[in-house]
Amino acid sequence: MGALVLIPTPIHDNLPLEPEALALLHRVALNPEWILLVEELKAARIRWLSWGLPREAIARFVTLNEHDQTGSRVELIGHLKKGGSAVLISDCGLPAFCDPGRDLIDACHREGVRVTSTPFPNSIALSIALSGFPHDQFFFAGFLPADSSGRKQALERLSRNEETLIILDTPYRFHALLEDMAKSKLGGRQGFLATELNSPSEKLYRGSIPDLISQTRSLEKPEFVLVLRASHTGRRN
Repeated sequence: MGALVLIPTPIHDNLPLEPEALALLHRVALNPEWILLVEELKAARIRWLSWGLPREAIARFVTLNEHDQTGSRVELIGHLKKGGSAVLISDCGLPAFCDPGRDLIDACHREGVRVTSTPFPNSIALSIALSGFPHDQFFFAGFLPADSSGRKQALERLSRNEETLIILDTPYRFHALLEDMAKSKLGGRQGFLATELNSPSEKLYRGSIPDLISQTRSLEKPEFVLVLRASHTGRRN
């Protein structure tokens, strides 16, 4: 099984690409086992060359945006499931965060294809992008109360919010948060757990709250971000 790797890019054209992302692109630019997904050909071409990447690779670009997909999602997923990989490069900023790519990431999760990213300094935005959940609007709940009673009351209040929710907490309350959530009205939502982001031990989990509890029983005090899918279905990013 291959992987889909998000490549965050500088917002301003004249800024350099993050070193680890640049090194990865140099390694995979001419490798036929890797697909190079870009948002817009012209913008991608200009930036690619400004970063000193091989010109010959430009012919391999595959566009992925809301108007044009020269590679269908089915074909891309098939490539990834057969062991190939792909990078998703935005025109600027973080791919799939209010940007093309969310549907592809969602499909990757559904098909068991690994999704990750080169270094990005904002764990909240990165977790939303990696989740593949709709996020036209989202609510950052931050850290919930430390005591169980306060946390349960906070979860009750949050259950009335239909938007995508982002929750943080300290590593040692990881399991308690999930257990309390499973007993709350939020327990019926789909969740996404991003643990140890941008580290060698990074793990991403997606599923129901009981599924997440089952999948993470062996984790000991991980750094994490929890994203809960919006409960409404009428709006999409």
